[in-house]
Parts: sequence; C-alpha cells; structure tokens
Amino acid sequence: MKDWWQATFPQGRQSVIITDTQGYPVQIAYGEKGTGKPLILLHGMGTWSYNWRHSIAPLSKYCRVISFDAKGYGFSEKPLTRREDSGHQIVELARIIQELCDEPPVIVAESLGGLIALSLAQQYPGLVGRLVVVNVPIFAEKLPHWAMWVLAQTPLEIIGTIDSLRLAYLFAPLFREVMAIERRRVLFDPSMLTQEDIYWITYPFIEIPGTLVKVAEELQIAAREIEHWQSQKPNLLSKIQNKLNAIQCPTLILWGAQDSWFPVTHGEKLHKSIPNAKLQILPNCCHDAAAGSSKDVNTAIVEFLRDTNFL
Repeated sequence: MKDWWQATFPQGRQSVIITDTQGYPVQIAYGEKGTGKPLILLHGMGTWSYNWRHSIAPLSKYCRVISFDAKGYGFSEKPLTRREDSGHQIVELARIIQELCDEPPVIVAESLGGLIALSLAQQYPGLVGRLVVVNVPIFAEKLPHWAMWVLAQTPLEIIGTIDSLRLAYLFAPLFREVMAIERRRVLFDPSMLTQEDIYWITYPFIEIPGTLVKVAEELQIAAREIEHWQSQKPNLLSKIQNKLNAIQCPTLILWGAQDSWFPVTHGEKLHKSIPNAKLQILPNCCHDAAAGSSKDVNTAIVEFLRDTNFL
C-alpha cells in the first residue's frame, strides 16, 4: 500500500527535534502542504495525523497546513524509559510552533488536542493567531469509552509486556476488526470507513512498538486528572476551566450534534466561557468530526478565517 505521508505531502514525512518538559530531545513527525499563513492540525487521543486526511488538501488551498503526530503517537518518538508529566503536551505544542512557524498559526484541534490547544491559548497567547476546537473534553466527567477505561486501569508494566511481545502484530486481523467496530461507532455514517482507513488507523499500534504503552500512559494521566477534578484536588482540568475567560484570540467551537462522548451542552457551556468565541453545531456528526463531517468542518474553518480577517 502506498505510503500515506508520501501520497499526502509534497515532501512526505518530515521530522523536527524539540526538547520535552523533562529536557530530553524528542523527534516529532510531521508533514506540510500549501503556502501562506500557518495552520496546525492537532489530533486527539489514540489517533495521529491520518485523522485529518480529509482536511489537509482542502485547507492547504488557503494556508500552509502542518499536521504533526504528538509525542508518543503515530510516527513520532515514543520515550519508554521515563513517565510523562500531566500537561506535557502543552509545552511540547508550544515548542513545535516555535520551531515550525514564523508567525502565530491557526490551531485546529480535536478532542484531547482541543483541550491542549485551549490551555496553550491561556499560557502562550502570543503563539495562537486563531483557535478552532472540535468536540473538546473540557467538562468530561469520565473516560468516554470502555477500552479507554481498561487501558487506564491496567498497569503499564503489563501493557509494556503485551507491546514487547508484539501481540497486536501477531493478531493484526483481529485487532483491526475490533478497532474498525469501535471507530465506526463514532461516525454518523459508519459505512464511510474504508479498509484503507482501518489499515492506517491501526498501523502505529500494529507496526510501531511503544505506541500502545504511550497511549495507555496518556489515558492514565487523563483518568487521574478527572478523578482529581471530581475530588476537588489540584488538577489540570480545573485550571483550564477557570481561565477560559483569559482566551482572547478569535475562537471557533465546533460540536457534533450527535456526539455521544461529550454532549452539545458542553459546547454551549464552553462558548459562554470564552469572550471572543463562536459556536457552530455540526448536523449529522458524532464525535469523530474530522473524519465523519470533514466537508462541514473545512467549510466552517475557512469561513471563520475569512470572517476574522486571517485570510
């Protein structure tokens, strides 16, 4: 099968070295397409740049589109000898922007990526030109999927053993089928998921050692943050929630009308909390808006950038 990076980006898969929150160099995989002002695409939990497959070419007609895999995901480096700190993605996103952009970019971020982007706009306002967030777990009360809960409760040593034995690789057909079933559940039209989609969605888990461990680690961090939020202990969720009114850049909030993971009421509450924000509900859209409602997402982004004089 043709390499997705080579087929999607003129220069294929590129890499940039950043320093993570613990001071270690980390290699980040990315691709870029188009010219003009920068627009960064940030994926959610457990996915990678491929989830933006329907947005890269359309948006590259207007901007220099940069899609990257966060540390531990997709084709980016997966440091297995050290544990991550809560909120590490925020600092790492800032450093990626500083390396790849010569002016504040548009940040388009879905799900967990949207939470990271909201915090970035609070902590590093000078690094964000425009902000678009999609189906964000800003008011999440639990992990939204049973598999996430299982991974969050399983000791990393056990997951590391499963990963090192390459069980996902040995049972690849079964793994792909299970993943396909679950991915279809977050699409309004499940039939749109192709066999090629399933191949690339599961590729990092099957072919790149360390992926399962790092995703599980991120889920455990997320579960701990939600638990601390519920027990009113210091946590990142409350910190972001309490400073939403500090976000001053023009912001577009997109929300799937049928998102069963995070209801539309969360989007409405988020909209009321950000001073310079617009909320747009996406009809016939579940949680995976980037893949399932890409035309509506792309149109909304372009209109927003025009309305806010970015284009």
